[in-house]
Amino acid sequence: MGATTGGLTILKEMMPRLSPSEQKIARYILNHPSEIIDYTAKTLGEKSQTSSAGVIRLCKSIGFKGFQELKIRVAGDLKEDEEDLRDIEPKEDYKHIVTKATSNINQTIRETTDILDINKVKQAVKALRKAKSILFIGFGASYVAAIDAEQKFVRINKNARALADVHMAATFIANKGPGDVIVAISFSGETKEVIQLLELAEQKGAKIISITQYGKTSVGRLAHHHLYTSASREAVFRSGATSSRIAQLYVIDILFMCLASEEYEETIGHLNETRAATNFLNE
Repeated sequence: MGATTGGLTILKEMMPRLSPSEQKIARYILNHPSEIIDYTAKTLGEKSQTSSAGVIRLCKSIGFKGFQELKIRVAGDLKEDEEDLRDIEPKEDYKHIVTKATSNINQTIRETTDILDINKVKQAVKALRKAKSILFIGFGASYVAAIDAEQKFVRINKNARALADVHMAATFIANKGPGDVIVAISFSGETKEVIQLLELAEQKGAKIISITQYGKTSVGRLAHHHLYTSASREAVFRSGATSSRIAQLYVIDILFMCLASEEYEETIGHLNETRAATNFLNE
């Protein structure tokens, strides 16, 4: 996961943040993905009317070790079918809407899978396992992922909270330290309140995990462990930024399941206890 695919996705998502010459190369790759597999950096530079040095700079800008990694990931992408996010039409048949919604969600999950780094997932899970307490913070649509995370982690006996009120979150963080973990969820990675809270968490020595769109962000800069979600284009008609929310929920599920696998017997026991408790309330 994330090692042999994701080249085209990352190029699309990073395009607005690239320099003009890097954008020129990226556009050439996106328009001729199958051709560049056999190119050298020099050839791509000539074809895109830039330079081999520009190709190398592009690879560094998007977080790759070099042109070879980019080619490997693009080759992996070409094995998968890609579709554009599809919007609804006036008075459209409900069956078509269901199909479009399903297609859009599948694309978001696939693209997020492509750019997830397994080593970073392992590091994040290790931090969560060691944590004395876990605080999930997110605002707006990102709070949906935060509260979902709280519900999941509390069920397996983790000291977890989700807070959408910035003052309550600041109060919580004020009493934390190196043994605690803050999970910051922000699609843009530039949410002012999240940045302020992470700066406080940094002062307190708490470990920080961030979940943002791909690329360099202020939230990511403050994090010890940074996980990326797809920055898929949103369809015009959506409810609370559907694609970004689905991607965040997906990453939370991955963290939860990986942690549960590491603590399998304990997790099963806690889930049985919480299931019995909720069943008791329904009797």
